[in-house]
Amino acid sequence: MDARQQELAARIAGRRGAVRGPFRVWLHSPQMCERAESLGAFARFDCDLPEHLRELSLLMAARNWDAQYSWNAHVHQAIEAGVPEAAVKAIAQKREAVFDDEADQAFYRFCREILDEHFVSDETFARAHEHFGSKGLVDTIGALGNFTMLGMCLNTFQVDLQADKEPPFPDIRGYGRIVPGADASRP
Repeated sequence: MDARQQELAARIAGRRGAVRGPFRVWLHSPQMCERAESLGAFARFDCDLPEHLRELSLLMAARNWDAQYSWNAHVHQAIEAGVPEAAVKAIAQKREAVFDDEADQAFYRFCREILDEHFVSDETFARAHEHFGSKGLVDTIGALGNFTMLGMCLNTFQVDLQADKEPPFPDIRGYGRIVPGADASRP
C-alpha cells in the first residue's frame, strides 16, 4: 500500500477494529474508500435512526443484494439490538416480516417498498414520516444507499463468504442463485 492507503487503513482499523470486508476492496481507490467509509460510519453509528433500525436497514439491503458477508457480519448485532428473530428469518427467506411495534412496521414497509418497487406509495411515506420525520427518512435512504453500495461491492469482488458460517439465504450458494430444480449443492 502507498502512504495514503496506509493512512486510511490505520484510520479504518482504529474505528472498526480491523480492515476487512469491503474496505480491502475500496482501499484500491483511496478517494472512494475515504468517502465510502465516512458515509458508512454515518449510516452505522451516527444517523438519527435507533440502532435496531440501522441494523434492520443493513439486513434488508444485504438480503436485497444477496450480500452474505454483510448479512453474516450483522445478523447477530441486529437481533441483539432488538430486531425480532422471526423478522430476521422472514427477511432471509424473502417472506414478509411482521413487527409488533407500529414504528418498526412503518420503517420496514418504507424500506421494503423502495428496495422492491423503487418507489414509495404516498400512504407508506406518510406513515413512515409520521414516525421518523423528514430527517429520519433522509437518513433511512442514505443508509439503504450505503448498504446497497456495500452489497454490490461485496458480490462484485466476491468478498469472503465466511466458510465457517451457514449460508444465510436458501436461494443463494457461493456467488450465484440456485436454479429451481437444480442440485442445491452446486451454485
